[in-house]
Amino acid sequence: MASDKVRIGMIGAGGNFVSRHIPGFNQVKGAELVGVSNRSRQSSEKIAKEFGIPNVYDSWIDLIEDDDIDAIAIGTWPNMHCPITLLALENGKHVLTEARMASNSTEAQIMLDASKENPNLVCQIVPAPFTLSIDKKINDLLLNGYVGDIISIELASNPGAFVNKDSPFQWRHDIKYSGNNIMMMGIWYETLMRWIGPAKSVSAMGQITVPYKKNNDGIYQSVEIPDHLDITCKMACGAQASIKLSSVIGLNPKNEVWIYGSEGTIMINGTTLEIHGGKKSDKSISKIEIEQEYFVEGLKGLPAGWRVEEDFVNSILKGSPVIHSPFDVGVKYMEFTDAVSISAREGKVVNLPFRS
Repeated sequence: MASDKVRIGMIGAGGNFVSRHIPGFNQVKGAELVGVSNRSRQSSEKIAKEFGIPNVYDSWIDLIEDDDIDAIAIGTWPNMHCPITLLALENGKHVLTEARMASNSTEAQIMLDASKENPNLVCQIVPAPFTLSIDKKINDLLLNGYVGDIISIELASNPGAFVNKDSPFQWRHDIKYSGNNIMMMGIWYETLMRWIGPAKSVSAMGQITVPYKKNNDGIYQSVEIPDHLDITCKMACGAQASIKLSSVIGLNPKNEVWIYGSEGTIMINGTTLEIHGGKKSDKSISKIEIEQEYFVEGLKGLPAGWRVEEDFVNSILKGSPVIHSPFDVGVKYMEFTDAVSISAREGKVVNLPFRS
């Protein structure tokens, strides 16, 4: 690898790559997009032509085994993240994988173990994006005692839409491709961990309101992933958390987190990126200003806080530590994901972590 350039090959360059990763890498001085391999040759050639990428590969294995590529960016469905990562590391490639990290925590742990066996290679997961621009302010408020001791967290995420029985079957409905990942659960849990830390026990209930949907061929397929989920957690910090995730609750759109403490309350709006709060002496909450030094800008034309590609390349070229998000964080949210699935399926409390 040239000391001032990282040559990147993309596997599964879909919507997120077009909207974020490709524009992001194109703004990073030390990055060069040199290859692509999608599920079809036609799709690969379309991306290559649109963005001026010189090499198209018939298989992801061929791309990884190309000695002219230094790093692999993975945008496939979660079921492929583990095998692609393992082969990439075996071939001496740095890895940036789209979230969620894997199908389950077993695969995630295998990926983490492989990364530890290759400490010279950077391994990064695309982070939960919602609050990247304001996390610094939220952590400052919590660490400096704005709410005091945290007692309770309430998180709600839903688009405010009713059940749609005519929506098509997609990969997110299929455990074979999505694994145990459910809606925005992993994204929001990763976000909570940045502020509050991990959970130590989980109890969950889930619903599948439409058990069958038509695929692109007009054939009904069984939906295996819940579209409504209620989770209760005991957090390691001692607080309790209530998490509601749904794509089928009508007329009440929410994307917010409430943090209640002994001295105050904070509300974070994940859509507007506003923070509201109040102390014991206040009659109600009010908007908390986010000073410029706390706000993280995104790369040009990308959402606030979005610097994923820059961080990845800087970790490779400058040795900067991976902050958003290292593989050990991915294992934690995948263990939470598995715990929720087990609890919802078996009706029991599941303790975390799985591994000491």
